[in-house]
This record gives sequence, C-alpha cells and structure tokens, in this order.
Amino acid sequence: MNLLTGEFRNTLDEKGRLSLPAKLRGELPGTSFVLTQGVDACLWLFPPEQWSVLSKKLIESTSLFSARARLVQRRILAPAQEVEVDKLGRLAIPQSLREFAGLTKECVILGITKYIEIWDAEGYRKYLEENESEFIAAAEELGGLTL
Repeated sequence: MNLLTGEFRNTLDEKGRLSLPAKLRGELPGTSFVLTQGVDACLWLFPPEQWSVLSKKLIESTSLFSARARLVQRRILAPAQEVEVDKLGRLAIPQSLREFAGLTKECVILGITKYIEIWDAEGYRKYLEENESEFIAAAEELGGLTL
C-alpha cells in the first residue's frame, strides 16, 4: 500500500454513501475496510491490516481494570464496523457513525498516510479554526525536525 495523502471534498448522498476519491481508492488494498469513531469529531477508515495493528496494540497496551482504557476501547474498538466500497467507489456509512461525526451533506476526506479521516465539512472548518493556535504551538515544537 502506498501512502494515503490529500484533502478531498465529496457529498454524502441520501442513502448515506460517500464516494471515495479515485486517487485514494487507487492506493487502498481491496474493497473491505474498517470504519470507526475518531478521537475528534470525525471517522477513521482503516485498511484491514492497519486496523489489525491498531486494535491489537490498543488491547495489549491497556488493562481491562483501567477505567480510562475501557473508555478508549469503547470509543474506538466497539463502534468499529466492516464496510465495503462498491463498484462505483462509494462507501456506505452506517447511521450511528454518521451521527457521531455529524455528517450531513458536504464532507472532507483526508488521507493521513495509513488511514483516512472523514469529516463533516463545516465541522472540519470549525475544528481548524478553533485549533489554529494549538497547531502553531505544535509546529513550533517540531523546530528541530530536519529532512
């Protein structure tokens, strides 16, 4: 699998389907994926191999007896659903996940190297606006990063 990168905009149809951009589809292995709630108000779409790595690490690095660990497992692992991309490149997003991310019509699709984020367009705009100063501070911390 090549790196998934890019920012795209597409419209959610009346049946809750979202067309994945051809550029991203071309980089994805197969047509079956795992879709779950993200940490922010977005959805995370993983190829099965990446999902397997993440879910295994989450389970192995947390304790059933830790309230915080159970909370993370319930927010990320429990709502995960296997989804298929149809022949037209559309992903049917389950109602519960659409509601979580506030997906209405216009969506932003972000390739983040090994997974994809799906945002409501207005929600993403607000997120960027509200977190601009945090982004600047985080970028400043990377000042020693060299290429």
